[in-house]
Amino acid sequence: MLELTVGAPAHGGSCVARHGDLVVFVRHALPGESVRARVTEGRDGDRFWRADAVEVLQASPDRVVAPCRFAGPGACGGCDWQHASLPAQRRLKAEVLAEQLRRLAGLDLSPVVEPLPGAPDGSGWRTRVRFAVDPSGRPGLRRHRSHEVIPVTECFIAHPAVAATGVLNARWADTAQVQVTIAGSGDHAVVVRAAGNRRGVRSVPSASPMPASEATLLAYSPPGVSATDRVVENVQGRIYAVPAGGFWQVHPYAAQTLVGAVADALAPRPGDVLLDLYSGVGLFAGSLAPAVAPGGRVFAVESDAAAVAAARDNLSGLPGVAVVADRVDQALAAGLPEASLVVLDPPRVGAGREVVEAVAARGPRRVAYVACDPATLARDLRTFGDCGYRVRQLRAFDLFPHTHHLEAVVTLEPI
Repeated sequence: MLELTVGAPAHGGSCVARHGDLVVFVRHALPGESVRARVTEGRDGDRFWRADAVEVLQASPDRVVAPCRFAGPGACGGCDWQHASLPAQRRLKAEVLAEQLRRLAGLDLSPVVEPLPGAPDGSGWRTRVRFAVDPSGRPGLRRHRSHEVIPVTECFIAHPAVAATGVLNARWADTAQVQVTIAGSGDHAVVVRAAGNRRGVRSVPSASPMPASEATLLAYSPPGVSATDRVVENVQGRIYAVPAGGFWQVHPYAAQTLVGAVADALAPRPGDVLLDLYSGVGLFAGSLAPAVAPGGRVFAVESDAAAVAAARDNLSGLPGVAVVADRVDQALAAGLPEASLVVLDPPRVGAGREVVEAVAARGPRRVAYVACDPATLARDLRTFGDCGYRVRQLRAFDLFPHTHHLEAVVTLEPI
């Protein structure tokens, strides 16, 4: 057990403390606190240790009682900041983002993390939840940095309709994972992944154990609704069919918030050529295509086969829009055209130097970079700077209350 004075927040949902010359990353603590912490990872000779604050000796004024009974040291690892007030959480996220930009990109910025509409206590926003299943068939969430499943009967940040599906009251025999999807349209789907293989089964939860078979991965809607492998989302009046087990922003207000921020960042005009890179099911391409018409073109590039199929359906009928089924780096190397505007929405690993350099070489008037990871964002912004682009604007959004995650939209333009 260590007695520590806690310092600044670190990327990943912990705070930095020192024990002699050793750096300790402490979860369940807040800057300025004095705590007793139990070491969870680390031994003599390591560069740093990890620890959980198990007793608060001097509390921060930002500390609150965690609203979820499954949160805390040694429990569910899904939420990082439930012990901090929501305004404090956003300040902590802004500090981490600013520090990553300063350290990795040499940018001295002062971001503000903007809240989204929703419950005042930050609950009930997560519309897509993947529950792991323990050996006895109980669904739950994993302990922080562990494969151990913590069985749960409720989730504070999950949309209320998630629990209403009944999956948390069921036993899931021979099952590795159960994903619940609640769409804005009211569609519900559950995707089940069987243990020991990469395929799943369509199944309706019940109170009795349910076997998972070798059937093809499917999804189901509630009784009385036809089974489907897609759910419907509506963003600013445009309909998007989304694979039930695929990617879509999990906060109910996230998609419309990001669409608005990207449109403001790019200021599209009729006749523009737009590259929508890592386009998923076509969210940005669909929202921006009308703004570049007449005469404009949109190239939506995505490698995931299910997302490509959905994008082709979602974007059909929009003039000047083409869906390119390819990896972004390969599509750029193969000769995507010069573009006046680019949307970059890469996965957590970021776009990388090769993609950034290929984007900059096309000379776009503006780039909107949508990022969920401060560190990889900062790395890519440094590369954009090396390629002659500067940050015009940075906005950050609290799409994931009570976790350490945020989403940022950066506007870039030539120097």
